[in-house]
Amino acid sequence: MALPAHVYPEASSGAPSQGATGGERLRLQDFRFSRSQAGQCVAEVELLHLDDTRVIGRATGASSPTGDLRTAAEATLRAMETFAQGGMRLELMGVKALRAFDASVVIVAVAARRDGKVQQLLGCFLAEQDPIKGAVIAVLNATNRVIGNRIHVA
Repeated sequence: MALPAHVYPEASSGAPSQGATGGERLRLQDFRFSRSQAGQCVAEVELLHLDDTRVIGRATGASSPTGDLRTAAEATLRAMETFAQGGMRLELMGVKALRAFDASVVIVAVAARRDGKVQQLLGCFLAEQDPIKGAVIAVLNATNRVIGNRIHVA
């Protein structure tokens, strides 16, 4: 279950701004994940845009190997939708952790709905150490180009 997300404009950090050739994408700033004794999990994802806007997405779900990945991915999508300010709807079609080429890989499938059109997106991430955080990065890999294009056009 997705929880409300928030947008926070930040004071300038003094970091050099990036040009339109790659700085327009959202970056992972912080990720928090916890499990309760009741078998629930909570994920909170904080994303940062180069103009120092941060967005936070939250999601809760049933804790299990797949449920944990799904909850982390959903929190990421909610943050991205908040950033898009209603201009895009993102739906998680699936998430899976698997072994490929002797490595742990997390793969996500996302449907992006905008202006009455649906675009299927796929993202992956090598997640040897932390597959749950890997689900967050796989979602960013799947969607950042679409979100970046939205930023560039807006």
